[in-house]
Amino acid sequence: MNQPLQGRRILVIEDESLVAMLLETILDDLGCAVVGPASNIDDGLIAATSEPALDAALLDVNVAGREVFPVAEALKARGVPFVFSTGYGEMGLPEHWRGHPTLQKPFTEGAIRDALSRAMDIGLA
Repeated sequence: MNQPLQGRRILVIEDESLVAMLLETILDDLGCAVVGPASNIDDGLIAATSEPALDAALLDVNVAGREVFPVAEALKARGVPFVFSTGYGEMGLPEHWRGHPTLQKPFTEGAIRDALSRAMDIGLA
C-alpha cells in the first residue's frame, strides 16, 4: 500500500495527553515522524520556529486555555502546511482562518491522513 505520509515530520500541538498519544499512534501507523507533541503554546512556538524540516503540523485550536493562532502564523511564515483540530469544526475558527484544512474531533486515522495529505497537497493512492 502506498503511504503518502511515509517519513514526513509532523509537529503535533495538543494539550490533552490521551489525544496526543492517539495522534502519535496514528501518525506512527501512517509512517510519520512525530515532532513533539507540544502541550502548550510557548513550546509549540519554539518548535514551530526552530525545528528543522517540518513537513506539516496538527494544531489543536485551544491549547491549555490559549488559542494556537500564534503557532499557525509562525508556521505560515515558514511555509509549513498545517491542519487545525477542534471540537467545533471549521465554523469554530475565526473567519480569516477558515478554509485551512480542519479536523473535527473526534477524528479517525483516515480523516487525519486525508487532512494532512490535502494540507501538503500530496495525492492519496
